[in-house]
Amino acid sequence: MNPTLRAAITGTGMSVPKEVLGNDHFAGYLDTSDEWITTRSGIKQRHRAGEGETTVTMATDASRKALADAGIEPEDLDLILFATVTPDTYVPSAACWLQGELGAKNAGAMDINAACAGLIYGMTQAAMYLHSGMYKHILIVGAETLSRITDMQDRSTCVLFGDGASAVVMSHSDDPERGVIYQNLGADGTCADYIWQPAGGSRLPHTEATLAEKLDKLRMKGREVYKFAVVKFNRLVQQALKDTGLKTEDIDLIVPHQSNLRIIESVQEKMKLPIEKFVVNIDRYGNTSAASVGMALDEARRDGRVKSGDTVMMIAFGAGLTWAVIIVRI
Repeated sequence: MNPTLRAAITGTGMSVPKEVLGNDHFAGYLDTSDEWITTRSGIKQRHRAGEGETTVTMATDASRKALADAGIEPEDLDLILFATVTPDTYVPSAACWLQGELGAKNAGAMDINAACAGLIYGMTQAAMYLHSGMYKHILIVGAETLSRITDMQDRSTCVLFGDGASAVVMSHSDDPERGVIYQNLGADGTCADYIWQPAGGSRLPHTEATLAEKLDKLRMKGREVYKFAVVKFNRLVQQALKDTGLKTEDIDLIVPHQSNLRIIESVQEKMKLPIEKFVVNIDRYGNTSAASVGMALDEARRDGRVKSGDTVMMIAFGAGLTWAVIIVRI
C-alpha cells in the first residue's frame, strides 16, 4: 500500500535529564517496593529534571540531534510543533522559546496540548502541511518535566512518570514509497477528569488554599485509565488494519506510548505478535507523556530496528482523554 501523504520521517533525537531514580528511591520513603512498581507497571527507573533542566532545555538538545540526523539546519525549518503539558511558561509557548534557542528564524511555532498523544497529533498535522507543498521541513517535539507537576507523596502517580524529550523532523517526500499511510486522531472529553491538574488555569487559579491541597499536581483515576487504555489500544490497532487493508504481518514495528507494560503485553497477546515487534523502553524511562513515542522511535532507529522501507505504526493515548495512531513507511 503506497503512502497517502508525502511526508517522510528524516530525523529523530531524544534527551533525558542526568538524574536517574530507581524504584528503591520511592521504596525508601513510601509504602511501596521495587517488586510492587515493576509488577504493576514494568518500570524500573526514570529520569528527573534537576536545576537548570527544563522542558525547553531538553527539547533543544533533542531537536539539535534530530536536525543533525536529518542533515538540515535550523534555518531550513518552516514550522515547529511542540507537544507538551509542562511548558516552561504558558505565555509565550514552549515552541517559541525553542525556536529562539535553535535560531530557527524562518519557522512558525506553536504548542499542542494533547498529553501523551501530543507527538502523534503534531506528526499528523505536519504530514498534511508537507503533503500540500506548503512547507518542506517541520520539527515536531514532545517534551515533559512531569516531575514538576507530580505529587511525590502520591505513590499511585509519582512512580509512573519520568522527564524527557524527543524530536522528529518530517520533510516533504518526492519518493512515492515514503510517507504517511494512515492517521487517526480522537478524544473523549467526558473523561477529562481521569487525568488532570485541577488548579493553575482560569477555572481555578493558584491560591494558598489550592497549593496547600496540592491541586496544582496531577490527579489520576488509575483503574479507569488502565481499563480504557487496554480496550482502546486494541480497537485502534484493529481499526487501522481494517481501514488500510494491512495485515498484522505487514507492520514491521509497533511503537506504542510507554504508559504501562501490561497494556502493551495485552495487545501483543491479542494480536498474536511476538513482543519483539513492539518497542518497549518503559523500564528505563517510565511514562514521559508527549516525549514517550518519539523517544522509543529514536532508540529503535539508532538500534537498527527501523530500516528504510519499513512500515511502522505509532500509537498513543493520554489525558483528555485523547488518542492517536499514525502508520508511516520509513
